Amino acid sequence: MNLDYLSLSQLRELLDTKQVSSLELTQYFLERIHTYNPQLNAYLNACEEEALSQAKDADEYMAEHEERSALCGIPYSAKDLFATKGIKTTAASKILDNWVASYDATAIKKLKNKKAVLLGKTNLDEFAHGSSTETSAYGPTKNPWDNSRIPGGSSGGATSAQSAGLCAFALGTETGGSIRQPSSLCSVSGLKPTYGRVSRYGVISMASSLDSPGPIAGSAKDLALILEEIAGQDQNDSTTGSQQVEQYAKNLSTDIKGLKIGIPTQYFLGEMDTDVKQKVLDAIEQVKRLGAETVEVDLPNTKYGSLVYAIICPSEISSNLARFDGIRFGHVSPLAQELSEIYSKSRAEGFGVEAKRRILTGTYVLSAGYYDAYYKKAQKVRRLIVNEFTDVFTKVDALIAPTVPNVAPEIGTALKDPLFGYIADQLNIPSSLAGLPAVSIPVGFSQNLPVGMQIIGPQWSEQRILNIAHTYQEVTAWHKEHPVL
Repeated sequence: MNLDYLSLSQLRELLDTKQVSSLELTQYFLERIHTYNPQLNAYLNACEEEALSQAKDADEYMAEHEERSALCGIPYSAKDLFATKGIKTTAASKILDNWVASYDATAIKKLKNKKAVLLGKTNLDEFAHGSSTETSAYGPTKNPWDNSRIPGGSSGGATSAQSAGLCAFALGTETGGSIRQPSSLCSVSGLKPTYGRVSRYGVISMASSLDSPGPIAGSAKDLALILEEIAGQDQNDSTTGSQQVEQYAKNLSTDIKGLKIGIPTQYFLGEMDTDVKQKVLDAIEQVKRLGAETVEVDLPNTKYGSLVYAIICPSEISSNLARFDGIRFGHVSPLAQELSEIYSKSRAEGFGVEAKRRILTGTYVLSAGYYDAYYKKAQKVRRLIVNEFTDVFTKVDALIAPTVPNVAPEIGTALKDPLFGYIADQLNIPSSLAGLPAVSIPVGFSQNLPVGMQIIGPQWSEQRILNIAHTYQEVTAWHKEHPVL
């Protein structure tokens, strides 16, 4: 039986009718990982023993309980930024090469309580610093559609694994585009929730005011099922919101008649690949045929998004990465002779080039004499961006735009340009700065490579943007196209 590209609902039906067991399903995906991961490098660690144990536990639970979660017994992957009890968590960095967490991240714990099965930890840009999954200390991940191309990043391992059918769904994180951008480049569906919708507890911090864990899957319907299970307020994360978690999957609707959708002119860049632009415009026409009204809107502060992000994000990185000093945990240099050398040599040996670049940038920005000129001013412009989105959402219900202005570039392109990430994520960063939910879905191909479209909504409007995405996917089949491995 071919199980790799079935929807979560289809897998649920097979499990509930005992046509397949969780153990058999898990073994199936583990075999695919063994077969295809050597060429893709999507997984850093396939935790086979733990996965099989969890699968057996899920089967025993299903044998004794008729009521079970939609994700019970279903195998998934997690970006190696989520702390996993008893399983190595590296953040794709040598400085955490052998770190094993003593607790689970809240999202992992919730899935574990629902008897979902963790297959392994996926590759990423080191500490999520990048948009290509090339800054990983363990080598780049490759795009399943073309192994000479990047999968995007920083959740490139998660989207590559999902695209290649090496898991039923994946957990990723986004700070400035790290779910949406690689989802677009790998032709999968990825949701960046409202900031605070999903707990950050146990997720190794990149930029604390921006980080948003979220699901990656084969369709908007699958995203809705996963979000129900991982969303909600968490006493361990004071930034999580108290808003009730909706029944996102049950409430999915294909009636989008009367919705007013804004098309931001600033998101259709002059330098955008013309074929990518056309694919998105074609998708917008399809949304219009389904009953939604579209209007052009202006978001002039979009052009400042990457500049603001390039100041705020490294500043928070500088603060967050200060804890990795060779004292509490992480790599300790064998060459260190005294305390100061433990700090300097351990960090010099443990961090990669991109992490060092961002630490240095952030430390400079936060230093005396520069804080007001850079960081404080960037926060003021961030507020202007937030206000701009707030204003536009008094006029429209959602926004539709390209996710990325181009298809996946060749491996090596990003490493040559230290600004690659800020350019690659320029259409994602503004809404991340504003803490808004957004979903990227496949809308076609250019040069035989995937093209994605993003749907952005006001805060806490996950149901609305998932409805729009689901409605589009009900009448199209781009999300059902899969790479030949």
